Amino acid sequence: MHLSGRIPEHVAIIMDGNGRWAEMRGLPRIEGHKRGAERAREVISAAMEVGVNTLTLYAFSLENWQRPDDEVSTLMKLLEFYLTKEFNELIRKGIVFRTIGEVWRLPVSVQALLKNMQEKSSRNKGMTLVLALSYSGRNEIIRTVRKIISLGVKEEDVTEEYFGSLLDTAGMPAPDLIVRSSGEKRISNFLLWQAAYSEFYFTETLWPDFTKEEFFLALHNYQMRERRFGTVQTRAES
Repeated sequence: MHLSGRIPEHVAIIMDGNGRWAEMRGLPRIEGHKRGAERAREVISAAMEVGVNTLTLYAFSLENWQRPDDEVSTLMKLLEFYLTKEFNELIRKGIVFRTIGEVWRLPVSVQALLKNMQEKSSRNKGMTLVLALSYSGRNEIIRTVRKIISLGVKEEDVTEEYFGSLLDTAGMPAPDLIVRSSGEKRISNFLLWQAAYSEFYFTETLWPDFTKEEFFLALHNYQMRERRFGTVQTRAES
């Protein structure tokens, strides 16, 4: 698909359906997660190709810790494996790496790897890749409120801009487009503050089957929309 017109500056994706994809095929759930990781790699390359400035992937929610221990343990090992495997390639491509969420809950080895990736990529000039790990939108807002209280900020100084500067996503643009795979039509505690004026794209496709072509279809759908931000009509470029 040829894309012409505006490309969203920030795309955020809820990568849903790995487990169901595997179960439908009589496979262990981890096989769905492995296939999902490959799709994430494909979408990262596609986002870079068309000039997306920031790509956020909802990789592991705070609620996901409630899954069976063996599945969580396997997911952490899989995360570490793929980050290690892709580390040099991401750096070579100029990607700036960031995380949001309570990363301190992750295994120490994964934390060290994430820290190293952020430090090594900090001077890069390419697309910013954000992994939401042990993340919850409500938790992020509560943590931000606690920061404000601990800093003793005066009531009149608490503005939307100041609040945003204390969020995990400080310095990042709000997501223009949020994509969710697997047919579910909900936000699932993802970027609650930041998504106030985001456009949404829902697809029945399970994440392991979410291809570069479907990603481009989501971008094309976004280009056809009129973004008003609660005020006057603004037409999308054709």
